[in-house]
Amino acid sequence: MTKQQLRAIARKHGTPVVVIDHDIIRRNYAEFRRHLPKVQAYYAVKANPAPEIVRTLYRAGASFDVASLPEFMLVCENIKGLSPKAQQDFIWDKIIYANPTKPKETLDVLDRYRPLVTYDNVNELDKIKRYAPHAGVVLRLRVPNTGSMVELSSKFGCDAGEAVDLVLAAFRVGLVVEGLSFHVGSQCTNFENFVQALNMAAAVMSESRSRGHALKILDIGGGFPAAYNRHVRPFSALARKINAEIARLFPDDIEIIAEPGRFLVATAATAVSRVIGKAVRDGKTCYYIDDSVYHTYSGIIFDHCQYPVKAFKRGHTEICAVFGQTCDGLDVLSQAEELPDLAIGDLVYSENIGAYSNASSTWFNGFPPAKVVHVNQ
Repeated sequence: MTKQQLRAIARKHGTPVVVIDHDIIRRNYAEFRRHLPKVQAYYAVKANPAPEIVRTLYRAGASFDVASLPEFMLVCENIKGLSPKAQQDFIWDKIIYANPTKPKETLDVLDRYRPLVTYDNVNELDKIKRYAPHAGVVLRLRVPNTGSMVELSSKFGCDAGEAVDLVLAAFRVGLVVEGLSFHVGSQCTNFENFVQALNMAAAVMSESRSRGHALKILDIGGGFPAAYNRHVRPFSALARKINAEIARLFPDDIEIIAEPGRFLVATAATAVSRVIGKAVRDGKTCYYIDDSVYHTYSGIIFDHCQYPVKAFKRGHTEICAVFGQTCDGLDVLSQAEELPDLAIGDLVYSENIGAYSNASSTWFNGFPPAKVVHVNQ
């Protein structure tokens, strides 16, 4: 989107507003498929659960990774034109419930759909057997998350040494282990995490096969880094490493899936806000905008991410602070932004804010989430 287009949308819809460009989503999906042609992309819905995004990615050929029952139903409800039988087949081929811990009530509902679900311990396995015995199961492996922006290995995944025992335990109770999964951590810029994880997965799958159970699916998870800035290495470089390891370690007939979320949607959205206050504190100019870390900028708190605030106006810049609109001291967007002299009412914007941002918006302090405008659907 051009600056002129962004300003026009802000004038029409008011601020704060988040503009999501579906051309960029399709472009990101095409890039993923081009560089990882043997890998089916299961979009991680939690990154941005907008129904419009689900529909765009479904039409592009994506599958879906869900982590809650509402996300599961959201995907089902936005797949139009399928007969009940076709939708049943779709759910098996197109949705994985990748949250390793699930309430029994969720499993009870999922059972009628016979989806793939993940597990990483014997207690979860017993729960699946009791409440969703018709589900296929995928074992989640704990792998290195070193250098990833959001670390996941302390919360999810079984140790490699217990993995095959958990595979055997599933078959003993009458469940079918379809495959193995892992996650190297969100926004993984340390590409060796993928190399180590693939080698660990190959060793587990080899041992499982030697003990009578060949696994047919490998889920390499998410973590594919979005191009937030020039310091993020190209996705093509990561893809070359992944493709080489897959070709070296796994048989040709294995099904490889992945769970990109941030990679597909982060760069597709821009937030536009309005300056609502201005002050000078300790010699530094401070601006207050009509968005906050409780709304579109929630990724600052929850996602360890920064979204530089930029001005439409040109001019000499100085280091400024930018605060959100809530009456809370935590609501700090930045203490060091290069901005020109702005007046109350001027517009500012932040790019690459499509993942884990407005998806986590609240109504804190009574302020509603930003309006979302979808373009190029």
